[in-house]
Amino acid sequence: MGDSKYNRLPHAGDFENKNGTEAFYLSPKPLPTGAAPFTGLQMHREVNDVYLDFAQGVRGLEFAVRASLGSIIFMAIFFAVVNVVLAYSTFSYGWPFWSTLFKFIQNPLMWGFLIVLMIMAGVPLYRSIHQKTSTPPIRFNRQRREVVYVREKGQPPLIVPWEEVIACVTAGTLVTQYAVMSSYSLMIGLRDSNSGEVLWLTLSTGHPSLALSEWEALRVYMEQGPDALPTPLLIDQEFQEDTVAYFHMCRGVYREMHAWPVYAFGFLTIQFCSGWTLPCRFSQWINTRPKAAFPESIREWSKPLPAEQHAQPSAAL
Repeated sequence: MGDSKYNRLPHAGDFENKNGTEAFYLSPKPLPTGAAPFTGLQMHREVNDVYLDFAQGVRGLEFAVRASLGSIIFMAIFFAVVNVVLAYSTFSYGWPFWSTLFKFIQNPLMWGFLIVLMIMAGVPLYRSIHQKTSTPPIRFNRQRREVVYVREKGQPPLIVPWEEVIACVTAGTLVTQYAVMSSYSLMIGLRDSNSGEVLWLTLSTGHPSLALSEWEALRVYMEQGPDALPTPLLIDQEFQEDTVAYFHMCRGVYREMHAWPVYAFGFLTIQFCSGWTLPCRFSQWINTRPKAAFPESIREWSKPLPAEQHAQPSAAL
């Protein structure tokens, strides 16, 4: 987000419209928004009286795994059918069916194509998972009233005063192959006072009120403590997208809305060939894995402080 409109860093209450994207700033300074605080996206990894760890999961992982599995299994089934047809066609000329089929299956070009397809699907998926899981979460330390982000190896951690954290809710349009739809997100910016560079964390949400509530949960934690955080919106995240329960709920809805032939070939066959519930389980497993550990300096920084050493809100706030 730019600062051309105000010729200064943004403040809470500022509004910008840049390149078709509207942005309303919530911080700095982090003023109350009036929204109900909650998080429904498993963003709070660890919460105690000293700090809160805030981290995104790998969004869209279940779909990415399902699409990758589906393309590989589809091509494997296609090659299997072609081999059976070819073996059967040679059977009429007196060739033994099973030995001919076995020779066709050993075709190195077919296996080479499948291996290349696996690599093309697996490498981007691995890179996305590694990028998200190899970086520690953003840690909000309420006793020090500071926020830390651990950058790449060789770079010192970025520690930003809580009242200087930039946050805004954005609204724009997203063009896909299906339609033009509204897009909302919560953006959290951590500014390096030495270089002026701002590191942005973008959290996509379905509605601006959800983005406000995600930010408000962070704000009330920093100002009031963990007791101010409400119970998670979805108990155990049971029916959240990408979960096994959500998959079976969608299956039930599809079965009720379509005839049996459509359900059998339009859902059961496609989902079976794309892994059934395996992508959901894999996505849940990855998104619940512990993030990378913090360096020793940040573990020391995260230790509790005596009450007289707790940082206090500024006079401006």
